[in-house]
Amino acid sequence: MVADTDEVLGLVPAYERLLTDVERRRADAMLTARARADFVAAHVLVRLCAARLLDRPADTRVLEQLVLEQRCPGCGSAEHGRPSLAGLPKVSVSLSHTTGVVAAAAGREPVGVDVERRRLPDGVRSAAVRVLSAAERAAMGEHADPDAYFLRQWVRKECFVKLGRTTLGGLAAVDLSGLPDGTAEGPSRHGDLYVLDHTDARLDAVAAVVSAGRPRIGALPAPADARCPAAPEGPIT
Repeated sequence: MVADTDEVLGLVPAYERLLTDVERRRADAMLTARARADFVAAHVLVRLCAARLLDRPADTRVLEQLVLEQRCPGCGSAEHGRPSLAGLPKVSVSLSHTTGVVAAAAGREPVGVDVERRRLPDGVRSAAVRVLSAAERAAMGEHADPDAYFLRQWVRKECFVKLGRTTLGGLAAVDLSGLPDGTAEGPSRHGDLYVLDHTDARLDAVAAVVSAGRPRIGALPAPADARCPAAPEGPIT
């Protein structure tokens, strides 16, 4: 799912009750109220995705049982690292947030999701040499909208990082120049993975999800349906 921060928080009024002590501490450490809201909304949305995947009602009581954990494989810290759901080792989850927009995914196969605003900050394009392969840099130079091309590859590669397929220092070694331009219907293949692109004009955001299973975009449930959203097949993003 990709959604507006305020819509997610409005959908689950008791959202503060869902957070673990670690999540609450990290949320409180955010520098602004806006950043805190985005952080919390992403952590709520990933629980909504998991509830839908598991065919569980998305009321507060059920969502409270979906305990989000993180563990860094390098240092062992619980403050960062790949997220997971306590007691549900066969469910993969991922989440992302930017200013006013959040994204989350849940699936039976490993999954990574990322979302960014379509307006790139000044100077971001200069990172292309560190992020893009030689073939991607050439394609970017020929593209009608170089910033859009760069952003599309950036969100895709962030998903690869979250899947553990690369690191931030190894992004340029991941060549995605053979993928479509982001307007294709449905997911594309890259090796053993599916790559699904999503552009949300209403939210002015670009997102991607990469998974070993075939992903699909799910709609945020309407307020009247929030207590029990339907459960479609496949990973939910």
